[in-house]
Amino acid sequence: MSCRGMHFALEDKDVQILRETEDEEARIEHVTDVIEEDLFGGDWAAETDKAWDAIHRCFANGTLALDGGEYPLNHVIMGGEQLVTSGDYYISLKTPDQVRDIAKALGDITRDNLRARYRAIDPTDYGMDLSDDDEEYTCDWFEGLVDFYRRAAEAGRWVIFTVDQ
Repeated sequence: MSCRGMHFALEDKDVQILRETEDEEARIEHVTDVIEEDLFGGDWAAETDKAWDAIHRCFANGTLALDGGEYPLNHVIMGGEQLVTSGDYYISLKTPDQVRDIAKALGDITRDNLRARYRAIDPTDYGMDLSDDDEEYTCDWFEGLVDFYRRAAEAGRWVIFTVDQ
């Protein structure tokens, strides 16, 4: 498994399909076969590669806990409505109101602020030592999320975060 994180800004029709689909495997298939095919590489997609883990920890009190940290920053990655949480795939959904809140909060996060949050991660819980290289990697991937959330908020779109584990 690649563990590479992705964000997609969705229109109402895709959210309706995801919510109406009761089977998690069918939800995953809709994301991988339709949403990724339609949106990957465009303005409505943002990659976070493997930096999603550290980015979430930066906003969740250093942990992967869904309830760690404070709203709205703890919704940047894993927070929100959990659509798939079993097996090797994870999907969380953020409403347009949450997307606006996240975009506004991200506007206040400087690179120096993110660096300080990164340095507060517990390396034991993280599973690896904190390093200058990993910190830069995390900050670099984070920058794309700021613009992505701003665009999604301006368009009134929903956002999903996906990762396969």
